[in-house]
Amino acid sequence: MKIDRRSFLGLGLGAVAGGAVSPAGIKLMDDLSIWTQNWPWTPVPPDGEVTYENSICSLCKGSCGITIKKAAGRAIKIEGQKDHPVNKGGICLHGISGLQYLYDPSRIKSPLIKKGGRFEKTSWDNAITLVAKKLAQIKDQKKPESLACISGNSSGSTAGLFKRFLKVFGSNQFYFEPSMDSTLDTIAEKMHGTDNTISYDIDNANCILSFGAGLIEGWGAPVLAFKANALRKEKKARLIQIEPRLSNTAASADKWLPVNPGTETDFALGLCNIIIKIKKDELYNIPYISQTDDGFLAFANLVEKEYTPEKVAQTTGIDLSVLNKIAHEFAWADKPIALPGKGRGDNAGDTREFAAVHALNALTGNINVKGGVWVKRREKFLNFPYENLDNTAKKGFLQPRHSSFNTLMNKLAKAETSSIQALFILNSNPCYTMHDCDKIVQAFQKIPFKVSFSSFMDETAKLSDIILPSHTFLERFEDIISSSAGVARKSLSLARPVVKPIFDTKNPGDAILMIAKALKGNMADNFPWENYEACLKSVLGDNFNPLNKKGWVILNDKAPFFKPPMDFSIITEGAGSPAIQGDKKSFPLTLIQIDNIRIPDGAVACSPFTVKIVSDKVIKGKDMLVEINPRTAEKLRLSHGDKAKITTPLGSAMVRINIFDGIMPGVIGMAQGLGHTLDNEYVAGKGVNVNKLIAPVIEPISGQDAAWGIAASISKV
Repeated sequence: MKIDRRSFLGLGLGAVAGGAVSPAGIKLMDDLSIWTQNWPWTPVPPDGEVTYENSICSLCKGSCGITIKKAAGRAIKIEGQKDHPVNKGGICLHGISGLQYLYDPSRIKSPLIKKGGRFEKTSWDNAITLVAKKLAQIKDQKKPESLACISGNSSGSTAGLFKRFLKVFGSNQFYFEPSMDSTLDTIAEKMHGTDNTISYDIDNANCILSFGAGLIEGWGAPVLAFKANALRKEKKARLIQIEPRLSNTAASADKWLPVNPGTETDFALGLCNIIIKIKKDELYNIPYISQTDDGFLAFANLVEKEYTPEKVAQTTGIDLSVLNKIAHEFAWADKPIALPGKGRGDNAGDTREFAAVHALNALTGNINVKGGVWVKRREKFLNFPYENLDNTAKKGFLQPRHSSFNTLMNKLAKAETSSIQALFILNSNPCYTMHDCDKIVQAFQKIPFKVSFSSFMDETAKLSDIILPSHTFLERFEDIISSSAGVARKSLSLARPVVKPIFDTKNPGDAILMIAKALKGNMADNFPWENYEACLKSVLGDNFNPLNKKGWVILNDKAPFFKPPMDFSIITEGAGSPAIQGDKKSFPLTLIQIDNIRIPDGAVACSPFTVKIVSDKVIKGKDMLVEINPRTAEKLRLSHGDKAKITTPLGSAMVRINIFDGIMPGVIGMAQGLGHTLDNEYVAGKGVNVNKLIAPVIEPISGQDAAWGIAASISKV
């Protein structure tokens, strides 16, 4: 299948791609400011003095700096903060619609307890007392390891407080939802040693080889990626996009290579094969590659024998001549960079695939150079005091721990009784966002006691026994680390409460401190802070004053460092990429999930504004549309707009057909981030949650879910 630029423009995608590249314009922000006031549940602001305050958006991992415009003390508009190092004044669609989350109908307005299957309003004191009483019972039973926590983030002082709480209580079962950043951490550790990080200087690269990284779909720090992509022509930088679908990023690229789904690792290692041959002499000049090192020799031997250009061409579906041309172009580019992470990078991905892409960067000598990959020591910026554990806690903390939340949930779903007696859910919605989420729900229902620290009545909060509602990002203090991907200079930022809490909610940090104090004794002693703000000031130490004054600081701005030589064993000793579930006889097609910049990943649902601007080729009314190639549709006798049933080994869903030339034959594409069951009439019931149809594929190196799709069938209804 070949689609040139003229064909692409004929598909009507050019305007979509161009519109998505640019950060939100002035007119769009003005429109949103007006629209925000017109939703029936949003109060109209009074006239008054106009003021501005800076903070940080935490709706995604980009962590952009924002400026909030206020009238008479009430926030009326969000703009990008001009001097912030991540977004430099830009802002995405979700950032400018962030005010709608303050008044969202699905917000939880006070603490709730579940009685007889229904939630009832209660006081904070009563809710905290009930949580403390249940935890005290677990501790008295000498089973502190049966307390677990799932968090939407692994870094920052709030996550640090919850980790500390679990440790002092006697549990090491703190988990977080995996993402591209967690896989990059694994690569940094395995290939460069512990306490290292990986990030990408895409601003200064002049040849970007992207293995599905959606620079326009929200990859890494979205606004930074938008800008870098928009300035490519000016800088004469080339983008080569490798993925089975003509995404907006692929449409804007200089070259799109539609590889067979799941063969990206083979493609990367095939390029490594060619580059090792054509740059053999130059490899001696790369300080972190030793051609006498057994590890590198094993790697070179592997790609020479198992990933020949001929084999890789057959596996990936890319012509041999194209494979050779791309390898030569990348090898001899002035500032080449290869990017991993499909779409937004919300899913962990295959560790071996990430390692293969990183090997490409290593072979071209672009590690720790301008326009390349940065490997730096991880800077410790939080300084919590040493924990004092009692004997029960010491014993519980040393108990075995699962490699990931996926493996824990899989075990609980199969077990008759739950080994987890209590679960904290911190700003996370795993019953929606994780693959095979119906199994996650099944596992959740077996856990006797669940406490949600959510701002919204989302799919996971609904299953909880007690909800301790959280402030939104505009109502709370919080330290936030920028995403690794796309940000060569990692920043630490301070989110500030720019509006007073609208409802009876609290910062999750304050809630966990209240629980610790209610447990008294050693638990209370390990949490001496009066409130979360005092804790934040204490643990940030010397960083607090510059953060409080400027709003952000650059972390570890020293010269990059890592210990050579580089370790390639993660590629040579690891198993092949895990296969997706489903046999081709029963399920001859492949369903892949699609990231759309207008639809969040699901941990935070769409705002009413962003739902309104989602294309009717993705969602029309409440019907979900799936992409299918014309040749596949013709074979199955499907026409555009037809109602159809899509089936995978996990179940079925009713959808409509969107005929799309830009997706490979045999592949079905479905957007993720829809199909919510929130108590929000503007968002709920629209489309299908693709995570219900895709099974997790546990990757053996990290234990994380590496699924990118699943075998499927589709038939007209």
